[in-house]
Amino acid sequence: MAEIPGKEEAAARRRSVPAASGKAPSRVRMSATQRREQLIVIGRQLFAERGFDATSIEEVAARAKVSKPVVYEHFGGKEGLYAVVVDREVRALLDRITTALTAGHPRELLEQAAMALLGYIEEETSGFRVLVRESPVMSATGNFSSVLNDVAHQVEHILGAEFKSRGYDPKLAELYAQALVGMVALTGRWWLEVRKPRKETVAAHLVNLAWNGLSHLEAKPTLITSRGR
Repeated sequence: MAEIPGKEEAAARRRSVPAASGKAPSRVRMSATQRREQLIVIGRQLFAERGFDATSIEEVAARAKVSKPVVYEHFGGKEGLYAVVVDREVRALLDRITTALTAGHPRELLEQAAMALLGYIEEETSGFRVLVRESPVMSATGNFSSVLNDVAHQVEHILGAEFKSRGYDPKLAELYAQALVGMVALTGRWWLEVRKPRKETVAAHLVNLAWNGLSHLEAKPTLITSRGR
C-alpha cells in the first residue's frame, strides 16, 4: 500500500483528533456557603484598609466578581457584612486571650494576656484594624471595647482575690483591672503601626510597669498636689 504523503498524513491525524469546541472552560460555581465566606474575607480586608464609611458594596462585589444583588442576598447590605466581620473578630480575639490565661500566678497571667493581644495584632493585623476603627454600626456582640471589658472582668476577679489577701480594698479591683487592660490595649494600638521592638520585649516592659507598680501599691494613695491642703 502506498504511503500517505506528509501533508495528507498530518491532515489525517488532525481529523482523528476531536475538534475543540472553541469555548473557554466554565468556572466552578461556588456554593452559597463558599460565596458567603469569600465575601466575608473580602469585606474584612476592605474594612481594614478603608474603614466602614469608605467601603462600598460595589467594591466588595467587584473584588468578588459578582453582582451587587449577590452581596445583598447574603448580608442585606454593608451594615450586615460589617457586623458579621466584627462579630468574628471579637470572638477570635476574646477566645485567644481567654484561652491564654492558664497560669496561677498573677504576673504570669499579665504576661499571657499581653502576649495573646500582641500575637493577635501580629498574626491577624487586618482583623485588629477592623476592630479599632471607629464605626457608627454596632454589631450583635459589640466591638473592641466589649472585648476589653470582658477581659477586664476576668482580671478583676483575679485582682480582687489578690487585693483581699494583701489587705487592699477589693472593691477597687475593677478600677485597676480597667487600667491594666487599657494600658495593654493602647500600647497594642501603638505597636500595630511601629512593630518594634519585638512583641516579647513589648510584653516584658508592659508587665514590668504593671507588676512592679502593683507590687508597691499604697493602701490609700493620694495625689501629691493634694497633700498638705
